[in-house]
Amino acid sequence: MQGLEWVDAATREVMLFAAAGLFVGGLDDLAVDACFAVRRLLGRGTGRIALGRLALPADPLPIAIFVPAWDEARVIGPMLDAALARLEHPDYRLYVGLYPNDPDTVDAAAAVAERDPRVRLVIGTGDGPTTKADNLNVLWRALMRDAAAGWRAAAVVLHDAEDVVHPAELRVFDALLRDHDVIQLPVLPLVKRGAALVSGHYADEFAEAHGKALVVRTALGAGMPLAGTGCAIAVPVLARVAGQRGGDPFDAQSLVEDYELGLRLSDLGARGLFAQVRDGFGTVAVRSLFPATLGASVRQKARWMTGIALAGWDRTGWATRRLALGDHWFRLRDRRAPLAVLVLAAAYGAMMLWGVSLLLHWLAGDAPPAVAAETSWLIAANALLLGWRLLVRMSFTARVYGPVEALWAAPRFLVGNYVALAAAPRALVHYWRLLGGAAPVWDKTRHDFPDLAWGGELDWTRPVGTR
Repeated sequence: MQGLEWVDAATREVMLFAAAGLFVGGLDDLAVDACFAVRRLLGRGTGRIALGRLALPADPLPIAIFVPAWDEARVIGPMLDAALARLEHPDYRLYVGLYPNDPDTVDAAAAVAERDPRVRLVIGTGDGPTTKADNLNVLWRALMRDAAAGWRAAAVVLHDAEDVVHPAELRVFDALLRDHDVIQLPVLPLVKRGAALVSGHYADEFAEAHGKALVVRTALGAGMPLAGTGCAIAVPVLARVAGQRGGDPFDAQSLVEDYELGLRLSDLGARGLFAQVRDGFGTVAVRSLFPATLGASVRQKARWMTGIALAGWDRTGWATRRLALGDHWFRLRDRRAPLAVLVLAAAYGAMMLWGVSLLLHWLAGDAPPAVAAETSWLIAANALLLGWRLLVRMSFTARVYGPVEALWAAPRFLVGNYVALAAAPRALVHYWRLLGGAAPVWDKTRHDFPDLAWGGELDWTRPVGTR
């Protein structure tokens, strides 16, 4: 039974590796939970601000909203119309970045610009797609030309072409930018009707990440990565970055320019704030539909993994302050995804090997070998950590989306695992190509704009799920 001995040995080693890896990752997550709990016990809460305390100043800041768009003819018109109808601010302009070889998107944006002079169309000189950062740089240059002509924006707000903006967003930015250089609002994905598992797993992940992890990260003084949407940056600090990069503030070679820019601004000493502002019904946040199919989700997660965990490690390194332990910790957490996926794959592999071992021993008529004591202990501890992790995830989902969506968080946890496993090989291939000199390309996913009729119009007083 030499073959059976090999199966037993492989099962034992893979199971121990997976159990140890899951335990370390579980303790890492538990440490974040503990920091969050200590903050609450000390009476510091989550840093929430009541919207009523943020009255629009008597001297409103002029604000530029950047919306990069490539192949967004389906969503750019409704997005711009909704933003213009909702935003409560007297002085803003929407800069839409377009490409000459994308006439459908140009036409859709132009139809809105013809009706409202606050929409500024900026068509680059080169064909797309380039990168999102390159598109943003084209918008930055247009803003600088407008500044020379007399309209000087005090801040730049970043949005995606599929975003649904909150009416009070610019009011929040205007008030908080008086004392801060960078503001990030929470991002709360919408749960698409008929795709509760795939689109909904983003809702669960962002509810926990922006409800807990980013709160802890900023409380520890770690650099605040930007989400690329729902964030405002004061023009002087953005100009400072541009001056260091030869005139353009966004790195056109980056796949995750928002993440990298946030860390860069922190290294420069910019005063950042993750703003959780309550409007009486919920949180002032950005809402949008994320990918609703497995294929699209895998593509998006692969891009994030490539940009943050792989290429991002090369590009951003560690915190500039050697003793900034909180920053080092969270940058390490940002980059653990490939190892975490390897451990997750080993865990599923161990379960399959264990099943094969049981079957072979049953066919051979003998008892399977006992699991080693240290492995049994780790498995029991991991079971407790997994149960705790699911409870925490469900609690944060319930806070934002209500109890029904919280019940979906458990099966969606498995969906998230599958997406991560499928995205990892794609990310590694993409990273290998980048190392070989391949040019980064805007590998965007197909977007949808939500139906703003939940019985009339988008109702900010209701939970943000759409089922």
